[in-house]
Amino acid sequence: MARQSNFTGSNGKPLSVTDQVAVALRRLSSGESLSNIGDLLGINQSTVSQITWRFVEAMEERGLHHLCWPSTEAEMEEIKSNFEKICGLPNCCGSIDTTHIVMTLPTVDHSNDVWIDREKNRSMLLQAIVDPDMRLRDVIVGYPGSLSDAIVLQNSSFYKLSEEGKRLNGKKIELQEGMELGEYIIGDSGFPLLSWLLTPYQNALSDHQAEFNKRHSATQVVAQIALARLKEMWRIIHGPMWLPDKSRLPRIIFVCCLLHNIVIDMEHKGVDELPSSHQHDTDYRQQICETVNKTGIAVRDNLSLFFSGKSSPSTHSS
Repeated sequence: MARQSNFTGSNGKPLSVTDQVAVALRRLSSGESLSNIGDLLGINQSTVSQITWRFVEAMEERGLHHLCWPSTEAEMEEIKSNFEKICGLPNCCGSIDTTHIVMTLPTVDHSNDVWIDREKNRSMLLQAIVDPDMRLRDVIVGYPGSLSDAIVLQNSSFYKLSEEGKRLNGKKIELQEGMELGEYIIGDSGFPLLSWLLTPYQNALSDHQAEFNKRHSATQVVAQIALARLKEMWRIIHGPMWLPDKSRLPRIIFVCCLLHNIVIDMEHKGVDELPSSHQHDTDYRQQICETVNKTGIAVRDNLSLFFSGKSSPSTHSS
């Protein structure tokens, strides 16, 4: 609203702010071509492009508060409580996953080869940490699909903050006497096992390891469903995208993440009311990361052993 514009429809009438937002949302949610949307709405396709990009810039300028890590202890405690209600994982602060935004790029241009992923598609990666209500709480986007989930994680600010003890540094709980559990997130086998990122056992040999994997999987699905919902609702990133501007694409993906959260906030829906599908990366095989941290092994073992006992965790300040 703060910017003057001279966009008009085919009838020569100026497009209101509401009209422009509607055009941009149609483009982002449908994934249809500029020409199809232009023909449908009676607008020149270059106008559709300009309006969409102005909307993306406005969202970046005014909408960043819709995607942020919990800033208060009360907010984080609610997240941890809701994660525990899903399948009993105590003190869990998030579920992390990665998805590929598939692109159609000229094969004759070998500079595009860096985008070739393990499934021979050309793709851009989006890594997201999700809360129990499917909100995206931390994202990193723009890395080539040729990189592993672990490398993308290690290049994120979230990783650096967590390693420095500036994130996931809240209350610890006592699982049982002499056994404490700090804050952590969970991820699949494509991520490294760390003191603050718990992955499943590759070969669950004992009952308590199998029990941990079952609870882990039931909680991990939250991130998978969130990314499936993101790509289903904002189909411009569903793919494959035809010759996208690779410098602008990360910003478009990020704005779709903001819109994803806004929709959830408007609906006030919980986990049980959201779509059950979690196929956001169809035909992509599971990555396996061999990196393990000794402290991470101990944390995971302590938690899995706790599930074989009868005691309940108690909260105290770290």
